[in-house]
Amino acid sequence: MKVIPFRIPKTSQEAFRIQVDVIPHLYDKLHQHQETQIMFIEKGEGTLIASDYVGRFSDGSLFLIGSGQPHVFRSDDIYYKPKSKLKVNSISLYFDERYAGESFWQLDELQKTHHFLTKSGVGYRIQGKTQSQLIQLIRQMVPLQGIDKLIHFMQLLKVLSESRELIPLSITQAHTHLTVTEGKRMNDLLQFTFSQSHRKIKIEEVAEVANLSAEAFCRYFKVRTRKTYTNFLNEVRISNACKMLIEKEKSIQEVCYESGFQNLSHFNRTFKRVTGKTPKGYLN
Repeated sequence: MKVIPFRIPKTSQEAFRIQVDVIPHLYDKLHQHQETQIMFIEKGEGTLIASDYVGRFSDGSLFLIGSGQPHVFRSDDIYYKPKSKLKVNSISLYFDERYAGESFWQLDELQKTHHFLTKSGVGYRIQGKTQSQLIQLIRQMVPLQGIDKLIHFMQLLKVLSESRELIPLSITQAHTHLTVTEGKRMNDLLQFTFSQSHRKIKIEEVAEVANLSAEAFCRYFKVRTRKTYTNFLNEVRISNACKMLIEKEKSIQEVCYESGFQNLSHFNRTFKRVTGKTPKGYLN
């Protein structure tokens, strides 16, 4: 399972690349790339992990993934079922400010945009009016060529740099460059957590997946994600719980136990901490 680094195909003449995908599920391995990525999920549901962020994505979600930020868009389990006819529709825009050269970004007219790009490594969930504006621009850019395509791209950067509707994904800028060995270990941990989060997991069990002692694993995970494994596991469970609540096919109590929590009070407290709402309030 070799994952890192992830290279974005491009020609030397491109200022940025747009990639349109209609696929059974998104690329589900933890990876990172030098390019900043704007990811529009036109259709699809799942969980995004970006640095220390864990949260849902669904139809219409829009994210900015920072340069070098380890991340994975993991489609929900139903997308992986052998007879599933579901598809994920997405449009990705990749760009690296270095393509234009240092002198370009030193122009007075671009100082605000350049300042935004230098701090965008935290990644963002894009919401509100900004989300609507950027989705429209991204859709318009897909068939464009030449100067028209570049003008739309610069307009997109302008909207981003002036917006107050960007919710940071991570606390700090991404500086982690994962080795192949670390990438495999983190991917093994993620795949194990996604597949087993519905049940009780002992630290010794997940430490064995990482090929570490329980004590060494706890230190390792905290250093690389800035959170305990228990907190991370509960965030994955809450992401799954959100999906089940939205579907409205199960009671809150059923969602609690099927997402991996052992009692309702712990589920309610954790749900409120992660989402800012109670399970009942989440549905309103």
